[in-house]
Amino acid sequence: MLAARPRRELLKHKGGSKMKTPRSILKITLMMLMSIFIYSNAWAVSYDIKEMTPEVKASLDARRARYEQLAVMKAQGKVGENNRGYLEALESGDGVRDVVDAENNDRKSIYKTIVGQNGLPADALATVEKVFAQVQRDKAASGDSLQDESGNWIKK
Repeated sequence: MLAARPRRELLKHKGGSKMKTPRSILKITLMMLMSIFIYSNAWAVSYDIKEMTPEVKASLDARRARYEQLAVMKAQGKVGENNRGYLEALESGDGVRDVVDAENNDRKSIYKTIVGQNGLPADALATVEKVFAQVQRDKAASGDSLQDESGNWIKK
């Protein structure tokens, strides 16, 4: 699905696994948003951001700016990806709650934009969140904390 990444976009992550740089997080987020699939009536329908609004651009820029900080917090086990498409604080202190809240506000803004711009009913937000949660689990680095579908926290 993703093209081979240039070596300059790879960094060593705790445990020797590779993680993406802040620049590539924007590309991945945009690609992810452009290819979110919502399954309805047994047909796969693709929904995306049709207009890059100032709010969406600001959310994507803010996510890119905090990427390094989140990568460190994930590696330290302070935060994890829950099964609803949002970040969750697993420890307190060091401004963890502020970073988690900011990230989740930006994610929710993006999710709502996808729902709104594609004329989906309000209850489709939950589906967009679940799809995004799966994408986050798939791209998580080895050792990151993830919440599985049954609500249990595991390490990737």
